[in-house]
Amino acid sequence: MADFVGRRRELKELREDIARTGLDTLSGRKAKAPRARVLLVAGRPGSGRTALAEAFVREVADQYPDGLLRVRLTQPGGEPVATERAVRTLLEGLGEPTPPGAGEDDLSAALREALSGRRAILLVDDAADPHQVDALLPDTPECLVVVTAEGPLTGIPDVRPCTLGGLEPPSAVGLLSRLIGDTRVTVDPRAAESLAEECGGLPAALALAGGWLAAHPKAAVADLAKQLHEMPPTTTGPLGRAFRLVYESLPQPARRTLHLLPLAPAGILDSHTVSALAGCSVAAAQSTLEDFGALGLVRHAPDGMFLLPGCLAPFLQALLETKERAPEVQLARARTLERTVRLLTSCRAAADPGEDDDELREHLDAMPRALRFPDRRAAATWLDTRLPALTAAAQLAVADGGLDTLARRLVSALVRALAAHRGTEAAAPELYGLHRLVLDVAERRGLHRERAAALLNLADLDAATGRTREALGRYRAALVAGKAANDPYATGRAMESVGGAYQELADWPRASDWFGRALAHALARGEREDEARLYGRLGNVHTYAGRYGEALRSWRAAAAGYRRLADVPGQAKALSEMARVQEYAGRPEESLHTCREAIELARRAGDQRLQAALQVRLADTLDRLGDPAAARLHRSAADRLLGDDPAACEIRSVSD
Repeated sequence: MADFVGRRRELKELREDIARTGLDTLSGRKAKAPRARVLLVAGRPGSGRTALAEAFVREVADQYPDGLLRVRLTQPGGEPVATERAVRTLLEGLGEPTPPGAGEDDLSAALREALSGRRAILLVDDAADPHQVDALLPDTPECLVVVTAEGPLTGIPDVRPCTLGGLEPPSAVGLLSRLIGDTRVTVDPRAAESLAEECGGLPAALALAGGWLAAHPKAAVADLAKQLHEMPPTTTGPLGRAFRLVYESLPQPARRTLHLLPLAPAGILDSHTVSALAGCSVAAAQSTLEDFGALGLVRHAPDGMFLLPGCLAPFLQALLETKERAPEVQLARARTLERTVRLLTSCRAAADPGEDDDELREHLDAMPRALRFPDRRAAATWLDTRLPALTAAAQLAVADGGLDTLARRLVSALVRALAAHRGTEAAAPELYGLHRLVLDVAERRGLHRERAAALLNLADLDAATGRTREALGRYRAALVAGKAANDPYATGRAMESVGGAYQELADWPRASDWFGRALAHALARGEREDEARLYGRLGNVHTYAGRYGEALRSWRAAAAGYRRLADVPGQAKALSEMARVQEYAGRPEESLHTCREAIELARRAGDQRLQAALQVRLADTLDRLGDPAAARLHRSAADRLLGDDPAACEIRSVSD
């Protein structure tokens, strides 16, 4: 990093600390399960603790060939990051799957398993308490964990903090030289030393002072040192005085923009966010951000973004609360949410420019060019890099409580954009959290329809990850909400899903009961597609339960339903299942007849895989009837249909 100087003694201490006995060694006794070595860099905000940690991990990176993982445990506003979110961040950095809805303990276990046998570094920035850190510690001494925090990590044994104060005078002067050039320092080195002393040697205060001097090339270093010295003493110390100096030098429009920066979700800033907050053009917002970066008020980040320094957050929050009226703050929040919704709509449209959605196209056509993405790749990159801020925006909007309509629109737009770019399965971990936010709003506002939808979505994700009983509870709650909303779709969907959960639990009587209720609901509404599908689901359950007569009646009804719908593939699959049940029931001749009928329908539907599976089933039946020659002919037909299909082995194994 360009602003890192000095700290040679601290770097040496950290290197020596790696060689000390393992973390779980107390009073010379080795623990049963050694864990990763933990190094702590402690210092007050603005002391450069993160810069030191970054410099240190760069020095030792070659000893840890499995890479560096980063996670921040405190948001710029001071709120702790949820441990679950922190663990997910590290798992994603390792390329490991993160099951949606998994709890903190399960995720921590998955992280430790993923790090087992690896030599990696975890850089854990801005820890608020030991519990946050403990949940991330690998159970392997080959890993190194470097933590930054304001104070000690009481509760984690054998962690000796490397405590930072201000920079040594030569290093502090060297940092000033990097910021303003050597000439002004060389002309008056005593003044540079005085300025470094007034800044307390704090890198963040020096960055502000250096930024101010760079913006005022004719100002003398001595004059700035004098201004800081003559400021009335405050409880905010050198950093607060340097911030006040820079703030008071700003023009009024820039000051007001600065007041509103704490409203940026997760402290992540870009031209669109600042444009919406301040109510200015995107170009003006970008120019203001560049100016703030030069002054040390924000930090540059990849992909054209900026970060709000955590050490300045208290000062900015105080300005927001004292300088801005509550209605103006709420309006700025609303503008930002509305801009984010429009960007997400544009992002979703870029995923499939030819999507047949008149409403979406209408919204996109009404957007200014600055809110459009040139192509799918640009939109996907924007979504990936802004996802932490987008998720934080949704969480803040829901927590606010005063902008629930916008919050619901934002969550809906984010869900659709993620599904469009990543697919529902890949986006499931993020979608789970978003559906929970929708549920929070729905319950707070008494919105039964939205509550039913959120519960159904969460239950589907629970079911997909094997949490069937949790899913069952949510499906039942969705049924109650659907009935309260008088929503026939949600009610029918919930009934069917309750049946599916009981089927997964192998509770055949309850599964058939709930599928029967869902079928009666569909019959009353004349929903023919639902009728045919539910007859099939009933047929499956009766088959598993060994009730072959009832299973056959259900499958016949399903096949008849698909025939009325002119759904040839559906009819073919229903007849295929009928043939299977007839075989189980000891009626092979009927099974042969039904199977041939199903093969003809599958041929008409162009479904070669189904044709092949049916040919194999036909061959098995013929074998059991004592006609091996005919069976071989049908297996040969299946082989010709499958060719090089990767699923061929699975289909052929049916007869094994």
